[in-house]
Amino acid sequence: MSDVAVVVVSHNSRADLERSLPIVCAGERQVIVVDNASTDGTPAFTRQFPNVHLLELGENVGYGAACNVGIASASGPLVLLLNPDAWPVEDGIERLAACAERQPRLGAIGPVLQAPDGTRQQSLVGFPTSWWLGRPAITSTRSRAEIAALPWSRPVRKFIVGAALLVRRKALEQVGGFDPSFFMFYEEVDLCWRLQEAGWGVAVCPEARFVHVGGTSTRRNWGAMYREQLRGHLRFLAKHYGIGRAEKARKLLIAAMWMRSVVFMIVRRTDRCRRSRDAAAWLRTGDARSLLDTAPPRETARSQRS
Repeated sequence: MSDVAVVVVSHNSRADLERSLPIVCAGERQVIVVDNASTDGTPAFTRQFPNVHLLELGENVGYGAACNVGIASASGPLVLLLNPDAWPVEDGIERLAACAERQPRLGAIGPVLQAPDGTRQQSLVGFPTSWWLGRPAITSTRSRAEIAALPWSRPVRKFIVGAALLVRRKALEQVGGFDPSFFMFYEEVDLCWRLQEAGWGVAVCPEARFVHVGGTSTRRNWGAMYREQLRGHLRFLAKHYGIGRAEKARKLLIAAMWMRSVVFMIVRRTDRCRRSRDAAAWLRTGDARSLLDTAPPRETARSQRS
């Protein structure tokens, strides 16, 4: 049995799991699927795999909270948190584990991510600042740097994209796991921040590759998804920089959303124009504190990043 346990959080993710789960289950390792109250037959499909331990939750508790449930049920010193639309290329899991063994002060390690067509995606990203202007999540975009050339063996002040994230149990226990207040988006950003604050490194293992489709769930309800991304951004800033910084970011985002809506109107991108206006309107419904105090709708799905 491998030292790596795999935890997959699903929410209406059957179509993704039909591609990824047979690959993930191919090795001799513990595989746990934590299902966030799916209604698409995900639990029934998962039960077809006798070596998969299925944990069914009564409601959609969010991605980070569901990860915590899976981690608590996993055994071994290493846990691979994997989106339903991601899977290893060849022996990618074993290579991640080998990186962890060689570098015991790394609390979290990610692989090189690529789209199904081989296009490189970003795996290691700088922490967001209050100057972020609302550009959609970067985790499915082409990388701007050669990941293989990154100094992966040294701690860096960046976060690992959470589509495939190998975490060390000892490090997780020290920082307390995922913060469940991040219902979706930014939970891995917050975790990597806290790991590094506690003295752990985070890095990409250049010899491990994973395929990540990206956005197969979020596109179905992108308006709500985007609002949760904005909320996650404000929550991260408020937690680590103070509510004043988050409020300034909210005001900047309002202006940025209206500017985006004008640009999209000029180029006749009607849907994007409407979504930008809707986002600006939501940001104007209250200050940063009140937006963070409002719980996200539990029907808001989250199973992978876009």
